[in-house]
Amino acid sequence: MFEQLCPTGSSVDWPSIRDAFWWIRRMTGVPQDAVHHAEGDVETHTRMACEALVSLPEWQALPRPSQVRMFATVLLHDVAKPDCTQHVEGRITAHGHSRRGDLLVRRILWELGASASWREHVAALVRHHQVPFWALERPDIEQIAFRVSLLASNADLAMLATADILGRICTDVDQVVENIALYREYCAELSCLDGPRVFPSDHARFMYFRTPGRDPNYAAYDDTRMTVTVMSGLPGVGKDTWISSHRPDLPVISLDTLRAELRVKPTDNQRPVISAAQEQARRYLRAGESFVWNGTNVSRQIRQQSIGLAAAYKARVEVVALEAPLAVITSRNAARPEPVPAAVIDRLANKWEAPDPTEGHSVQWLSTE
Repeated sequence: MFEQLCPTGSSVDWPSIRDAFWWIRRMTGVPQDAVHHAEGDVETHTRMACEALVSLPEWQALPRPSQVRMFATVLLHDVAKPDCTQHVEGRITAHGHSRRGDLLVRRILWELGASASWREHVAALVRHHQVPFWALERPDIEQIAFRVSLLASNADLAMLATADILGRICTDVDQVVENIALYREYCAELSCLDGPRVFPSDHARFMYFRTPGRDPNYAAYDDTRMTVTVMSGLPGVGKDTWISSHRPDLPVISLDTLRAELRVKPTDNQRPVISAAQEQARRYLRAGESFVWNGTNVSRQIRQQSIGLAAAYKARVEVVALEAPLAVITSRNAARPEPVPAAVIDRLANKWEAPDPTEGHSVQWLSTE
């Protein structure tokens, strides 16, 4: 669909784009701050940003698959503004739309059947699309630039930011364009502009992203004593099947099993289940025994509870993220003796943050379709 709608020249067929995507039509009439968006509503800005993108010489020089992916990214970069726009003290703000956009982009592209790597490239750019505007003022800019390089491309991020600012009517365009150029230079100096940042080892990368202010070139001594496999995926992706095939000899901490033992429903408060799982994990960690942590773990915050605990006991962390199309998940779930309520799956899908290379010594995205 994106391939068909992505221009081959400089003309954007906006009526066809509006007809194709519900989330574009949802932008119509959504107001923006007049100081930074005098051009009008979110749809108008998105159209202008797309027109700005296809006029950029660097976009025109891309291979066709990369052109399509960048065009999709610009179409989606403000997808969450309708959810986040509000009036605060006489001003219109859309605070949080980048993070919310990451989640919404993931779900949209998953339902459209995009590959995990293509989807996560776009989602990472949407999540960070405002960073180059004022990047050098942020104390955490180095970690952000490295994370973007591992998931997507900082050159693409700069291109997205350029299209974003040129697709506006505002007074500070020249200053922001200069800031974006400085961001490109910064990433080039850190060797993470056109490719992923290279770390001395997987352990060095893992420790860098867990330790503020750490030297990224420090070759941290690998003192891990065991391996904790953290599963991630929506109900019905096949986590139990994968574990029985690939980690058959390891003990498994299963949140589903604990829920059954504690008689806690998926719709109930999950704190007792998490507490029991953590206590079980501590017993394995104290004994230096490798194990599997089996749960949905769809949000980064929830994963960090198990990853942080494992890291504290000097465990090597491997994250295995499984996924399947929604129709497959629905079919598998229906075949369960006790299906997970559809509302629970929908809620989890809306919170889904795919694990990324900053979270573990190894991170795998696997399809179980």
